[in-house]
Amino acid sequence: MTTNSTHSRAVSAEQWLAARKQLLAKEKELTRQRDEVARARRELPWVRVEKRYVFDGPHGKESLADLFDGRGQLIVYHFMFGPEWKEGCPSCSFLSDHVDGLLPHLAARDVSFVAVSRAPLTQINAFKQRMGWRFRWVSSHASDFNYDFHVSATPEEHARGRIAYNYGEMDFSGDELPGMSAFCRDPDGTVFHTYSCYARGLDPLIGAYNWLDLAPRGRDEDGLPWSMAWVRHHDKYEDTRGGKASCHG
Repeated sequence: MTTNSTHSRAVSAEQWLAARKQLLAKEKELTRQRDEVARARRELPWVRVEKRYVFDGPHGKESLADLFDGRGQLIVYHFMFGPEWKEGCPSCSFLSDHVDGLLPHLAARDVSFVAVSRAPLTQINAFKQRMGWRFRWVSSHASDFNYDFHVSATPEEHARGRIAYNYGEMDFSGDELPGMSAFCRDPDGTVFHTYSCYARGLDPLIGAYNWLDLAPRGRDEDGLPWSMAWVRHHDKYEDTRGGKASCHG
């Protein structure tokens, strides 16, 4: 970094180092807080899943216990893809672009992953092929799974324009919302719900956001109608080279 720049944020290397060390102290405190929250998450009580949910999967009808694929832990991503939709949600696709590379690492720690949507399996498979994904993805079209985990609006919620979501209620006129849920299975096959999160709670799952947070302009979303207005399916982006030429813009 040069010291003779006319830009107001350009400083000497010594001044930059002093400011960086101040930020490092905050980053370390955030790391400690994140570790504490993760510990508290692991200590949450569990709820036994009493209802039998049935999904349409690659091998026919599958129960929630089947989705564990022989492992003891399961992460479900509630992918926004309604029965009448022509393609999956762009924001959910943004998150899902990060999944395939994780699968062998999750499996090594006794964790299976599956995406669940209300769209019929034929629509899911066609979109999955288009996106080039390999992760397991099943349909909850014929079950209450999405409603019970508060990621799809029930007819009653549609009628009153409010949905139970993210441990509260909000005005909502759509059909689907994103989320993730975690489950554990005992050796006797009993399944427990251990955790769910929604909305901004899903941010840590989006690797690209973590990288953008390290870039000079960060996520650069302040002037957008909503935070993810820029996100597209990965086969719909245009080449952005030659766009903003300066980091100072």
